[in-house]
Amino acid sequence: MRHPLNALLASVLSLGLLAQPAVAQPADTTGAVSGLLDEAEALTPLEAVLVAHRGTIIAERGYHGHTTTAPTAIMSASKSVMSALVGIAIERGVLEGTDQRIAPLLADDLPNDPDPRIHQITVGHLLSMQAGLGTTSGAQYGAWVNGPNWVRGALARPFEDEPGGRMIYSTGSTHLLSAILARQTGRSTLELARDWLGPLDGFGIASWARDPQGIHVGGNLMSMSPRSLLAFGELYRNDGIAPDGTRILPEGWVAASFAPRTRSPWSGELYGYGWFSRETAGVTVHYGWGYGGQMIYVVPELELTIAMTSDEASPSVTGHREALHGLLAGIIRVFAAGQS
Repeated sequence: MRHPLNALLASVLSLGLLAQPAVAQPADTTGAVSGLLDEAEALTPLEAVLVAHRGTIIAERGYHGHTTTAPTAIMSASKSVMSALVGIAIERGVLEGTDQRIAPLLADDLPNDPDPRIHQITVGHLLSMQAGLGTTSGAQYGAWVNGPNWVRGALARPFEDEPGGRMIYSTGSTHLLSAILARQTGRSTLELARDWLGPLDGFGIASWARDPQGIHVGGNLMSMSPRSLLAFGELYRNDGIAPDGTRILPEGWVAASFAPRTRSPWSGELYGYGWFSRETAGVTVHYGWGYGGQMIYVVPELELTIAMTSDEASPSVTGHREALHGLLAGIIRVFAAGQS
C-alpha cells in the first residue's frame, strides 16, 4: 500500500507546488488548496482541516465521518490556550507578570524540605517549559495522572536542570498554571476561559477534564471543535484582537508568546510561551501541537491560519505530525505562488 505521506507529496508535485518558481495564479488559490485537502484524505489519522485566509475560511474538510463542528480532544494544543489565559490574567492583575515566583502561590503544595531551586521558578518558566523540574509527560505521564494530587506530584519532581535552563517538556508545568489561576481567582480555569475568551466569536470549550482536586488539566484534555481551534488561531494572527475589534489578549502578548525562548530537544524547533515556531516553505510558522496530530498553525506573513485535528490515539505520532507539516507546506506554497 502506498504510504499516505508519499501520496500527499505526489499530489503536491502534480499541482506544481514544489516546483521553483511557483506558477499558480491568485484565482487558482482556492481550487489548489481544495485539491490538497481532497488528497489529504489519504492521511488515515486525519479527521478535519480548515484553512482561513485573512479571516475567511476558504477550504475545509471533515474526513472519515468527522466534521469541523463537532468537539474533539485537542490534547497538548491546550497549552497554547493556557498561555492566552495567563496573558489575560497578567493584564487583569491576577498575576504580577511572567517574572513572578510561583512558590508563594502554591505554598500549600510544596514538598517538605524542597530543593531551594523551587523558589526560583517563575510563571514564565512554566510557560516556556524551563522550570527545571523533571517531566510529567511521556513515560512519566501515567504515573503522574494516577497519583492522588497532580499539583504536588508536579512540584515533587526532581530537578534535572536549573530554572530557566533547557526545555523539559512537561504537562505538569502548565497544570501548575491552571492551579495558580484557579486559586488566585477562586474560579475554575474553565470558567475563566469561557469568560475571558468568550467575546471571541466562534470560540468555545465543550469540555475539559479535571484532576482529583477538581483543577482543570492545564495543557491537556480540553475538547473543542476544529472551528473553535481555528478561531483561537485567528486571535493570535490578529495580534489578540477579535474580528469585531475587541482586544482580548493584552497588547504585546502574542509577540511575547511567539518569541523563541528555548528549543525542543526532539525536533530542534523553537518554543516560546505555549507556541512552537519553525520555518516551512520559506516562511515562519507558529503552531500549537497536541498528541496524535492536533495542530493550530499561524502564518502571519501570508495571513493564514490553519487548523488540523486527528485521531489522538494514532500510534504514529511523529510521522503523522511530519505529514501534517507537509500538508501545511503545500498550502503555504499555493499562497506564496499566488503573491508572486
